[in-house]
Amino acid sequence: MKIIKNLRVSGLVPIGMTARTGAYVSAAAVLTALAGTALATPPSGIVSAPVIVRTSFVDPADVKFKTAGEHREVIHAPDLRETVIQQIIIAPGGHTGWHSHPGPAVAQIKTGALTIYSSEDSTCAPHTYSAGQAFIDPGQGHVHLGRNLGSENVEVWVTYFDVPAGGSPRVDAANPGNCGF
Repeated sequence: MKIIKNLRVSGLVPIGMTARTGAYVSAAAVLTALAGTALATPPSGIVSAPVIVRTSFVDPADVKFKTAGEHREVIHAPDLRETVIQQIIIAPGGHTGWHSHPGPAVAQIKTGALTIYSSEDSTCAPHTYSAGQAFIDPGQGHVHLGRNLGSENVEVWVTYFDVPAGGSPRVDAANPGNCGF
């Protein structure tokens, strides 16, 4: 059995570790990462979700959204990277799965009604947006789920800000457990 001596990680005290122990630690790290992916809640009933356009800012851009009303907040996205516009159509009974976005997103409801649930709300109160209405999702780790509780397709157009270059505007998340579904 080979012994790894004087292993230093970010200024930690030297330790002796066997190669086998190192392999177990590496395997545990990989399994932990995969478990996070496995716990993600995939969407269901998505009819289509094409990305319409993806663009990069030519000049440095810094955006702030200020919302008023029940959910007052300032959403700041400094040094924006890419902006993505996506059309999402959700069938009756369908949902987006729990997810977040890298940066803020502006959602516009074209047809139907979309009901949003937030992971930060312990009461799981629904917020429904109908055709002709828009809302701002703060992104940046705000986990939420959208459901089509109606009898017709919901069509949503979303503009995502601060998407990593070539990256996804969606960040899958595990069910936070605050809602009964």
